[in-house]
Amino acid sequence: MSQSRTRSASDPGVEARPAAAKARHLYIVTGASRGLGLALVHQLAIPGNALLCLSRSTSPALAALARKSGVTIEQWPADLLHAGGVAARLDSWLHNVQKSDLESVTLINNAGIIGRIGGVDHTTAEDVANVLRVDLEAPVLLTQIFLRATRGWNCARRVLNISSGAGRRAIAGWSIYCAAKAGLDHFTRTVALDEATHANGAKLVSLAPGVIDTDMQGLVRAADASGFPEQQRFLDLKANQQLASPDDAAKAVLLYLARADFGANPVADVRDA
Repeated sequence: MSQSRTRSASDPGVEARPAAAKARHLYIVTGASRGLGLALVHQLAIPGNALLCLSRSTSPALAALARKSGVTIEQWPADLLHAGGVAARLDSWLHNVQKSDLESVTLINNAGIIGRIGGVDHTTAEDVANVLRVDLEAPVLLTQIFLRATRGWNCARRVLNISSGAGRRAIAGWSIYCAAKAGLDHFTRTVALDEATHANGAKLVSLAPGVIDTDMQGLVRAADASGFPEQQRFLDLKANQQLASPDDAAKAVLLYLARADFGANPVADVRDA
């Protein structure tokens, strides 16, 4: 679309006028207000694209980006601890998208939390539930709605789940986060098999983006080392400037998303590309 627009849930008519009426590519990004998600949105804010951004609160930085770029960036404040309501709203929104000009539609499940670091016996039931809801339940529900709502669309359909090496390698002190990311990987593998049975089935990848210099890494470095034997490794990564910047990580993720063989390997790592 040629006109910049950002809107929040308080804006009347938000459901009636979804983005992407004339865009060629529509992107739905969770966790879009900071870190990797914010960097992805900045790099996707180019002519021909339209974006729906979901995060815990709307971002003045994204509103400014929309004005500067002339790209439609619609924002929703979305609490993924209650993903059922977010998914229902997305379902309604997708059914109102003017899709005739679209060449592709992509869901990027980026939002994630690590929760309390330490042995599972010192983790609260609330913390367990929160990590599993945000890191696994939310992407499952949003993917379900996305696939169902776009089933008959005549354009490329993609789901990119931002995973982690922690889903493929156990790290002491990260049991719930590791379990959630491993679940996301296997969910992606299985749904990719399902989609292969459909005409114009969606392509799915659960992608580990590398170790990124984000707020989550700050929490990792500040954790109690007594329940986290590998903490020094993460301290060294920061000290030795071996963390990828959000911008560099976003560039690598989007290069992977643009690959002609996207979906051929449903569980992947940008470092192996």
